[in-house]
Amino acid sequence: MASSICFLLFSLLFLSPSTRGGDLRHHEEGFISLVISDKGLDFAKEFLIQQAVASIVASKLPEIEKTVQVPLVGKAKVVLSDITINDIQVNSSAVKTGDTGIVVAVSGATADLSLKWRYSVSSWLVPIGISDSGTATVKVNDLQVGLTVNIRNQKGTLKLILLDYGCQVGDLSIKLHGGAAWLYQVLVDAFAGNIATAVEEAISKKIKEGISTLDYLLQSLPKTIALDETASLNISFVDNPVLSDSAIELDINGLFTGRNEVLVPRGYRRGSNISVSYGDHSPKMITISLHENVFKSGSLVYFNADSMKWIVDELPDQDLLNTAEWRFLIPQLYKQYPNDDMNLNISISSPPDIQVTNKDVGVNIFIDIIIDVLEAGEVIPVACISVDFSASCAVEIVGNNLAGRLKLRKFSTNLKWSKIGKLHLNLIQSVTSTILKTVLMPYLNSQLMKGIPLPILSDFFLENAQILYAPPWISVCSDVSFLGDYYLKH
Repeated sequence: MASSICFLLFSLLFLSPSTRGGDLRHHEEGFISLVISDKGLDFAKEFLIQQAVASIVASKLPEIEKTVQVPLVGKAKVVLSDITINDIQVNSSAVKTGDTGIVVAVSGATADLSLKWRYSVSSWLVPIGISDSGTATVKVNDLQVGLTVNIRNQKGTLKLILLDYGCQVGDLSIKLHGGAAWLYQVLVDAFAGNIATAVEEAISKKIKEGISTLDYLLQSLPKTIALDETASLNISFVDNPVLSDSAIELDINGLFTGRNEVLVPRGYRRGSNISVSYGDHSPKMITISLHENVFKSGSLVYFNADSMKWIVDELPDQDLLNTAEWRFLIPQLYKQYPNDDMNLNISISSPPDIQVTNKDVGVNIFIDIIIDVLEAGEVIPVACISVDFSASCAVEIVGNNLAGRLKLRKFSTNLKWSKIGKLHLNLIQSVTSTILKTVLMPYLNSQLMKGIPLPILSDFFLENAQILYAPPWISVCSDVSFLGDYYLKH
């Protein structure tokens, strides 16, 4: 066990990275990149150590029994039972990443144990035999714990591999409560090594069990998130994680797919490396970067699903949905259909064009507005106006989702076809503006504010997030907080 600890500590000091934190590269990369910084690794290390300590505390060690020769007393059968680890204090810990794996080392920790003892002596000097029982407390000092793990991609999920682990007790002291004077020295001489070994084996077993549990958790992560009845988000991992001396980078497919499509992990070779600079110069735990193709894939999926269509039968100015209101704008419409109700059939005619800029996300949308007249229970299309409008989308964080809010920049209109003669489009610009501002834009914003879920584990939440634009990428730099109790219970 001591050789394992030496190896782990040596690895922690001399782990040589294959890349640097600012130059993380993959042979093949996804459209969402998750970089966990050294600050994030420290957070994860502290969190996992807390959970490990919680799982070890109250652990009972196996009963220890020995027969020892005591001068002037004879053979004494001594039994230690109910050996319980009551507390562990971690004074120093460290985590290091490199091309050989991730090393976590705890040094100088202490542990408090309690136990029950009993003995019986039988010899020719004491033919009737004597026995006694009581309790004792044990202080374990200079406890060294370490492990080395690696993470590999296994068909789109992550596989956690335990490479080496161990625990070593520096020394321990025993305080006896009750009992004869000779018993103290017997416990120290005969049982100190057994108690130390039992502690080392118990902690090593918990390490192995904990890694197995984490591996199961990673492999049970979903490969897809259902967003609604139309689309899912492919969150399967692409390629193996990159381990540098200061960060871990995980690449995720990140593309939208139709609910009935088969997920096939696809890669993307990044054209240029992401350069992240923090506005307040404070380091963050994680950086999640999304390529503009994530948003483009979403618009394509919804467009192909024929879900970008709306029937508008209510407007803030409801009179606009009656031919009588249009008698001056489109006289021929009123002449053919006097005082008939109308609705507007709005559809997006091609997938929206989305591009990340240095300050926001630019969106160009082409829509067709078909004017329908409702006469005697019949829907009669009478004209179609095509509208080309551009908008800016300000990205924001809502919970653990990346959301957005559109703002109209400009638009232009053209007559696509008409059954009611020529339309003077300059006269209906104001109507088109009303439709865009009071109907279409609020609806699109209500959908965008639902957001895209970012790859964050359940019960963990983004905190003090910042958004950076680095075309064609959007980066979310954030700290993480734990606000749940699921992992505490498991």
